[in-house]
Amino acid sequence: MKRALIAGGSSPIGASIAENLAASGHHVTVHANRNADAARTTVARIIEAGGAADTLTLDLRARESGETLEALATENPFHVFVHCVGGHRDMPFAGMSHEDWRDIIDLNLNSFHMALHPIIMPMIRARWGRIIAISSLTAITGNRGQANYAAAKGGMLALVKSLTREYGARGLTANVVAPGIIETRQMQALENYDELVQLSSAGRAGTTDEVAAVVGFLASDAAAYVSGQMIAVDGGTS
Repeated sequence: MKRALIAGGSSPIGASIAENLAASGHHVTVHANRNADAARTTVARIIEAGGAADTLTLDLRARESGETLEALATENPFHVFVHCVGGHRDMPFAGMSHEDWRDIIDLNLNSFHMALHPIIMPMIRARWGRIIAISSLTAITGNRGQANYAAAKGGMLALVKSLTREYGARGLTANVVAPGIIETRQMQALENYDELVQLSSAGRAGTTDEVAAVVGFLASDAAAYVSGQMIAVDGGTS
């Protein structure tokens, strides 16, 4: 049974990804930082459906988290890593403090490095691995008030392209999935939600399951020749 680590698995998109991978036969570790209850709820649903899953609570911005992940990967290597950690702090660039910039880069991009670095060697030795970063439509289009967030999410593409060049011959793939307007409670709470939905050529918001389906494909054997790519799940918005 292949093992998958879903960093940020307590989020709505992360939960759908965890359930998708569990349904396809993976043992899924659902990571959370502050929202451990949501991760436990997702794991309970997976187990009730006959899948295998557990939870992991870590602050991936902390260096100590690397030691924990390295120990876990040494004992039971992860074959699939999905980075779904994210958050934003919006304001015009001219008014953005160093802390506003640094904190969002740490949360969205540096946490990717902190989580992947200690678990990648077993993938390399096994000559099989799937690395998938959940980015954002903002990484493609940019957005007013989100320069820090766009830079962090955009950096993921450069990272996966580099990983592809370094480890593609070792059987690893690395890709980015960039969701557009997805039907979640957080997104629906935006004042301009209806306006944003109409930007999609599909005329509707996407679902978390639609994002998870793309991730599920990229995590499979069928996607062995797909690497270094950013795939937008946005209904044609970009």
